[in-house]
Amino acid sequence: MTEPQQEPLPAPVHCTFAVDRVSRDPATTAWKQRARSGQARWREAHGHPIGAHPYRGGSKATPVGSRLELGFARSSGANFLTPGALAAVRARLAAPEKYQMISEERLWADLLSSMPLCFNLFGDLASSHEAATRAVRAWWPDAPDAPESDRTEVRFEYSPGRRDPSFLGNQSAFDAAFEIAMGSDKRAIVGIETKYHEHAIAEPAPKAAALARYAEVTERSGVFVEGWRERIVGTDLQQIWLDHLLVLAMLQHPSRKWAWGRFVLTYPEGNPSFAGAAARYREVLRDEGTFEARTLEGLVGTPGVLPDETASALRERYFPWGRAP
Repeated sequence: MTEPQQEPLPAPVHCTFAVDRVSRDPATTAWKQRARSGQARWREAHGHPIGAHPYRGGSKATPVGSRLELGFARSSGANFLTPGALAAVRARLAAPEKYQMISEERLWADLLSSMPLCFNLFGDLASSHEAATRAVRAWWPDAPDAPESDRTEVRFEYSPGRRDPSFLGNQSAFDAAFEIAMGSDKRAIVGIETKYHEHAIAEPAPKAAALARYAEVTERSGVFVEGWRERIVGTDLQQIWLDHLLVLAMLQHPSRKWAWGRFVLTYPEGNPSFAGAAARYREVLRDEGTFEARTLEGLVGTPGVLPDETASALRERYFPWGRAP
């Protein structure tokens, strides 16, 4: 599909940072600058006070247009678009998990971060099992049905067991997950990684002991083509692979608790880095049943899932330059 033309918009103040420049990738650089400017423009339109780096400010702090002033952000919850999203944030912070990796300053004050985006996208579904069930049926119609509409849970920053060697032994977690109770103590899982401003970057190869476990899960799954190691390990596909492996490890777990699973990578259609990475990742799969790439616009634009006011607020905030299908 041809990407819609995007006319450049003038950048608000305090939005030009070297971190947004991606070497030899002008399209991704343009996206990152556009996304940052869009968040700053949203903040300005709503009259919210500007934030800083570091978040706590100070005499040597740098103003950042795509951040909220931290004290205001904490007291107002302005980074969150609906009462449901804010309630989901507060509920998650009130139930900390061992080894979790949640930066509260970033969560409250960083408009650009995919962490608050995740709560904005799925938070309204977290308080209603029926709404969560409807969302699964609309977004993933091939997922198993919950026998009752109150058997689907929405979880945030979720892992079945951080550092647990019976899974991956690392701290991988899903940004969000839909866990479906299928009956007979069986579960289905949709684990979601949400991207926005980020781009896919090459990561160092895992240490030998960790890599051995990852390779074991990979080979046992049977979903990867020959030569997967050379095409994934130490490349910009490695993070996608590790998130996908968490679902696969759950399906292989000795408890046999999870009978069906899928990892979903979601990103804006204007983010060329993750669009390209998702396409290349599919090429290393012989079976795509446990992996899916979806655009944010596609999720938001699915009829009957999100309340109309939530979908409108997400469009205004995250992709005001285009219209979700």
